[in-house]
Amino acid sequence: MKRRTKRWLGGLALAVGALGTAGAVLIKRGKSRKPKIQSRQVAGTWARPGMTVTFRAELMPGRDASERSFRVVDIMPSGRVTLEGKAGEHAETEFERLR
Repeated sequence: MKRRTKRWLGGLALAVGALGTAGAVLIKRGKSRKPKIQSRQVAGTWARPGMTVTFRAELMPGRDASERSFRVVDIMPSGRVTLEGKAGEHAETEFERLR
C-alpha cells in the first residue's frame, strides 16, 4: 500500500472512532435528563412508619408471631428500619414477606 493510502485509512479509522464516542456520549446524556426517582422512599418502599413487621421464625426460634412483631419507627435512606422496642437497624431480609 502507498504511504498516502495508509494515512487516508488511518484518518478514516480515527474519524469513525470519534463519531462512535460522540454518539455514545449523546445517548448517555439523553438518559440523564430524565427525572430521577429517589431510592427506596418513592418507589418500592417495603415498610412505612407505624407499620407492623414480623421477624422470620429462623431468627427468633420458639417464639410466636405476636412475640416477633414490632412497629416501624423510622426508615433510613438505605432502606433499613428502626423498630419500637428493639435496638439497632434492621434490613428487609430479616422479616417475613407481606402476604
